Amino acid sequence: MTEPITPPPLRGPLAEPWSARKLVGMLSMFGPAAVLASLAIGAGETIIVVRAGAWLGYGILWIILLAVLVKGVCVTYFLGRYTAISGESPGSRLVRLPGPRGWVLLLLIFLELAAAPPLWAAIARPSGELIGYLLYGSNLGDSPRVIAILFIVVALVMSLPTNYRMLERQQLIICGILVFGTILGTFMVRPDLALALRGLFSFGHIPEVPDSAPIEFRQNPLPLLAVTFGYIGGSVMTYLVYPDFISLHGWGMTGHPQADEIRRRAAAGSPADYLPTDPAAVAQIRRAASPIRWDVACGGLVLLIVTASFMMSGASAFFERRQAGEPVGDFNGWSLLTDQAHIWQAIHPALVWVYYVCVLAALWGTLQAYPDVYARCVTEYARAIWPQRRWNQRLIQTLICVYVFATASAVVWSEMPFNSMTLIVNFLATTLGVVIAMAAALYLNFKLPRVYRTAAPMLLAGVFSTVVLLAVAIVSAQGLWQQLTPN
Repeated sequence: MTEPITPPPLRGPLAEPWSARKLVGMLSMFGPAAVLASLAIGAGETIIVVRAGAWLGYGILWIILLAVLVKGVCVTYFLGRYTAISGESPGSRLVRLPGPRGWVLLLLIFLELAAAPPLWAAIARPSGELIGYLLYGSNLGDSPRVIAILFIVVALVMSLPTNYRMLERQQLIICGILVFGTILGTFMVRPDLALALRGLFSFGHIPEVPDSAPIEFRQNPLPLLAVTFGYIGGSVMTYLVYPDFISLHGWGMTGHPQADEIRRRAAAGSPADYLPTDPAAVAQIRRAASPIRWDVACGGLVLLIVTASFMMSGASAFFERRQAGEPVGDFNGWSLLTDQAHIWQAIHPALVWVYYVCVLAALWGTLQAYPDVYARCVTEYARAIWPQRRWNQRLIQTLICVYVFATASAVVWSEMPFNSMTLIVNFLATTLGVVIAMAAALYLNFKLPRVYRTAAPMLLAGVFSTVVLLAVAIVSAQGLWQQLTPN
């Protein structure tokens, strides 16, 4: 019988005894989840979440907490942990599922890329409206669509020369800007913190949808809640790329000197064939993988702070003013970002600049990072499905950029309503795709030897997350069907 692989050597803070210095060192390892958080904080937080707060107030802050725990923590952690413990990418294991080779990987790629055109259009078109308003005032014409396409082009072109290290540094800066800016902006609009705290833990409470909301949401508010939940945390590839990011950091078995041998043995069998099971070795491998816990926790905290701040801003600046009988707009259609700028200008002129910085940072962080994420996932899965072929990630990213430009531009120039775009994206990529990824992550957990699997409480959290995501996906499908078949 082949001998087990020895545990990887512990480096840096992992090799030190617990101390304040080690705690700082562990926190300084925050990086891959920062990219995920910055990638996720785009249209969801700047548009969808603010709109939900403006319509429903503080009463649905629990949606944010639930989405962060389910998507930002559980899905990310389970996918990343398998790779850190086994040294094998998820795609290399999932390609062996029963059925046609790689069918689940191809399905995940299809769901993400099918959602990409409306996803990009739903971010770029409101941005075009806002920039057009700043440049031309109210006489916009077709300028918002032209600006939206230019916005897409710049993001795609700027993504091509970016490598992971540059991307991580950039996204860490963006996370800092977002956390500071959103906290400052929220403080300036003076939200009702007691109501916000109550809403954060009022799980299941659904406030009455106002008359200013679209009729489909007034008749059935569940699709609105599903869209809000789904857009928090981003689309499925936001999570699927995480194992690749931690591999670049060399966390767990991915940084083992015999990493190539580990991958070879994993391809020929299973993690049980090479992972040691004696208690000391198991403990050391778990310690080598521990940065994931810190990274995911920090990423979830950033996502929670920024998203809750945007929703509280919407509730304080718009919902409370509507309750007082003041005109605040209906927050429906393409002028969502422009409507927000109008209201914050009326509250305090300084808020407009805080708003512009946060929104531009969030939207830029999302669009500029997505092409790299797409290319990494497609390349990894293509190599897993067809290992005998050569795959060039840079070429794949270029082809994806051409695809996104052509299809997203077509959607921008189409007459597709904003709500239809968000419902399509939500069903395909932020709920259905993510529930498949979560179910796959649970499967991967059970492919590890028993001593390496997650503890019972975390396993229950993973099962609960799968059930929640499945329920949201069903509601999303119903909402999309109602939108596409109004009669």
